[in-house]
Amino acid sequence: MDWYRAHEDRLADPHGFLAITGLHWLDGRPRRFPDAPGAWHSGRDGVVVVLDEGEELVVGGTPVRGEHRFGVLAERGGVGAVWGDAVIEVAKRGGHGIVRPRHPDAPLRTAFAGTPACSPDPRWAVTGRYVPFDEPRPTTVGAAVEGLEHVYDAPGRIEFELGGREFALTAFPGHGGGRLMVLFTDATSGVTTYAASRVLTVGPPAADGTVLLDFNRAANLPCAYTDLATCPLPPAANRLPVAIEAGLKIPRERGGS
Repeated sequence: MDWYRAHEDRLADPHGFLAITGLHWLDGRPRRFPDAPGAWHSGRDGVVVVLDEGEELVVGGTPVRGEHRFGVLAERGGVGAVWGDAVIEVAKRGGHGIVRPRHPDAPLRTAFAGTPACSPDPRWAVTGRYVPFDEPRPTTVGAAVEGLEHVYDAPGRIEFELGGREFALTAFPGHGGGRLMVLFTDATSGVTTYAASRVLTVGPPAADGTVLLDFNRAANLPCAYTDLATCPLPPAANRLPVAIEAGLKIPRERGGS
């Protein structure tokens, strides 16, 4: 399963989500953190770090010392600043600046032994129909971090049939190329699969709107593995009342087997 290996490789990357050692929310007060150099703060002009003498970061291939301004970052965007063998993620989530260091020797990463998954079954690969909205609909969803919200411009919904019943899932923009992203829960959530959400990547719709929903590729978001993630939760319409016994299960890090 190439998609499974790709998912696990991203997690196990030396600077992937399992390498995160802290989620630091910034405000106007400069603060130092044990897993990153410098004193950090954020404000109207974005994130700023002030490095002490002898401290250095590499940003965009350029060494920086003293004060460095990262500027105003896009929501859900970010940059990586290299510090030795670590990468300091500087990002914006829910309108707030964050610093999220990623260290290759993080215990969660070094102990990672893979994610339990259901055996692939063709019956969970179903054809659906993408129905675009007249205009993208701003859709506010919750997050793995209490009190945080994400807003996505939903371009449309995907209608499909499963077990003789008709369903529809709100789709969000995927990672380029016309792909779509579907966040969902189902009757297995919190039982054999992670409670908060799973994600399904859907390829670009065909000319007639046809798409493939392959639930065998239902993946976990980073919040399934670590509390240091800010993952979005599914919109209310995407809570399926059927058991999707396919894709990734509860990670071992959360007690899965």
